[in-house]
Amino acid sequence: MTLAIHRAQTVGSMLRPAQLREARRKLRQGALSAPEFKRLEDWAVDQALTIQERAGIDLVTDGEQRRASFLGSLLETTEGLSRDLSIRQPWHESDESVVELSLGLAVTGKLRRLRSLVCEEYAYARARTAKPLKVTLPSPLMLLMFWSPTLARPHYKDPFELFIDGASVIRAEISELVRMGCEHIQIDAPELAILIDPTARHQVFECNGIDPSRVLTEGVDLLNSLADAPGVNFGLHLCRGNNDGRWLSRGGYASISRVVFPRANRFSVLLLEYDDARSGGFEPLADIPRDKLVVLGLVSSKRRALEDKETLTARIQEAARFFPFDQLALSPQCGFASGIRGNPVDEDVQEQKLRLVAEVAHKVWHGR
Repeated sequence: MTLAIHRAQTVGSMLRPAQLREARRKLRQGALSAPEFKRLEDWAVDQALTIQERAGIDLVTDGEQRRASFLGSLLETTEGLSRDLSIRQPWHESDESVVELSLGLAVTGKLRRLRSLVCEEYAYARARTAKPLKVTLPSPLMLLMFWSPTLARPHYKDPFELFIDGASVIRAEISELVRMGCEHIQIDAPELAILIDPTARHQVFECNGIDPSRVLTEGVDLLNSLADAPGVNFGLHLCRGNNDGRWLSRGGYASISRVVFPRANRFSVLLLEYDDARSGGFEPLADIPRDKLVVLGLVSSKRRALEDKETLTARIQEAARFFPFDQLALSPQCGFASGIRGNPVDEDVQEQKLRLVAEVAHKVWHGR
């Protein structure tokens, strides 16, 4: 298929308005009806689309406004998960400060899809924008964040059996999106970037009995199997962790690039984080097959400070030493609200960052 090139992109989530967060709390407490909540949710999606369009973004999302986090409403849409705070991972608040946090779920049964995660998102947003629209889905390997040998082993002897069931859930979502005409689907895969950091790899994988080498082979093959629908541009986002401004892993992509990039050959778009010194250099881009689009996440969604336009332009030129200039694009490094509360930036800064992405991308590639 022809490679679709959108120079200015978002990654996925946008900050959820305070009214929406409060409405979600009231809905859980029974103080707000479902119709009232849905009207507020629709309004939040409209706002997210308007902000992206006003900023000049070329490929938009619904801002993931219908989700509590980038993982969606897994508890409500998937059987086999339970609320549980016992599974924790080390999240960095800074280079020196690390906190143990839980994403609040655990695998306690066989995984089974109950209803769609994203079809409502796409159906509504498609009718509200004339821009190309992207839908994001979590990688099935993200279920490792909810894996506890004690809780899960009665149902799964091997974590990769869980990942296979998770892939079946995501594959069903993709089938529905394709049926509805969706042309841009992105899989968010932070588990791959965890592998680049020896400390994070040990704490997240090895301490839970998960062999990292299998993730690079069986795991990548499982991800690759998802990107199998004619007429769809599939993107793979290698996130370094984004939880209310915190991060999981540090290091360059070089330790995985020669395996992951060629092996994930069905993905036409790779979205990579390059917003700080922890991300390493652009040299691993040389390992990416030349039929891909690489979206450079050079603008931080975690920090308030605006990046310098000239510096961003210079970094794009530096990346073009290792991958064709005409097959590069620009984005924030991740979403603005992958976690429940969102990153420590306000809505004005969010829009300024998106406008910066669009202005630099259009100037660099289109001369305008």
